[in-house]
Parts: sequence; C-alpha cells; structure tokens
Amino acid sequence: MNTSTSAASPVQARRLLIVGPPGAGKGTQAVRLAEELSIPAISTGDIFRANVSGETELGVLAKSYMDKGEYVPDSVTNDMVRSRLGEADAQDGFLLDGYPRTLDQVEALDGMLTELGTTLDAVLLLVVETEEVVGRLVERGKQQGRSDDTEETIRHRLEVYSEQTAPLIDVYEKRDLVRRVDGMAAIDDVTTSLREALAGR
Repeated sequence: MNTSTSAASPVQARRLLIVGPPGAGKGTQAVRLAEELSIPAISTGDIFRANVSGETELGVLAKSYMDKGEYVPDSVTNDMVRSRLGEADAQDGFLLDGYPRTLDQVEALDGMLTELGTTLDAVLLLVVETEEVVGRLVERGKQQGRSDDTEETIRHRLEVYSEQTAPLIDVYEKRDLVRRVDGMAAIDDVTTSLREALAGR
C-alpha cells in the first residue's frame, strides 16, 4: 500500500477511480465509499443503461452498435462519461468504476478533467489472487445460473483485464495516485482499508 504522506485526506479525496479485475468487488466497494464521501458512484454500465433506456442521442448511437454486435467506439463512451461528469451531483466529486479501461480513455479523461478545472485525487486498486477470483466467479455463476461465468470465460476476462489495465496502472503510478488494497479480505475490512488508503495510512 502506498503510504506517502502526500496522499489526500478522506475529506479532500473526492475525485477517484476504483480499479480491479472481475470478481474483485469493485461495485460493492464503490457504492459504500461513495456513500461515505457523499459523491456519486459512476459505473460505465450504469451510464450506458441510463442513456439507452432514456433514448438519449448518445444512447441511440450506442444501441446502434450493440444491436449489430459491435463494440461501442471509445468516442461514444467518452462522450457519455463527459456528459455524466458534467451533471450537478458530480461537481463536488465522483468515484468512477469501469472507466478508463484503455490508455486512450486515460487521455480522454485527462481532457475532461482539465475542462472541468480539476484532477484525480487517487486511484484505488483492489489487489486479488487470480485463482481465488476464478473460484469465486465460478461459484457465483453456479448460484446465479450465469452462463458467462464458466472457468474458460472468466480466465479470458481476467487476461483481457490484465492486458488492458496494467498500462493504466503504470501511468497512474507515475503520478503517485495509486493506492493498493487487499481485495480478498472481508467486505468490511476492504472498506476500512480503502478509507485508510485515502487517509494516507
């Protein structure tokens, strides 16, 4: 864990990213931490669903790609995130979950934050053991009847995450923003560790 004394305090650290592989518990922790800090937890999944269901211009555009089984271009995703960060509830802070995923998106987010006259305070990285995550997701798949949670599929998703995210972590490491937390601990313990990471302990 980064114990730099330059780390922002919980009160100051209000513009955050949470990063971690599938099964690390990002969504759960994002909601908990966002509630504590009174900032919105913003996931790309939620943004997509809101735009598509609301039939916004961006939502209609994104759906046109999804209906054809194609990836939604970064430009569309970036515009959705830019729009969301511009909403009133995000003016005093936010916790992004699932974005950025690529180096191009890191650059895009930098541009958005510059437009807003602000910067990131910290990047919270949930560190987990691959085999434990595979076991956790396979079990979840059995319990929930999720066909996408086969061991083969899970391992592929973890590989993709590793390939895409490692370069992002390197970028934020150089900016001294990354705070590592053991994501395999009990849920309450992870929340406590995240809080302590933001306090620089």
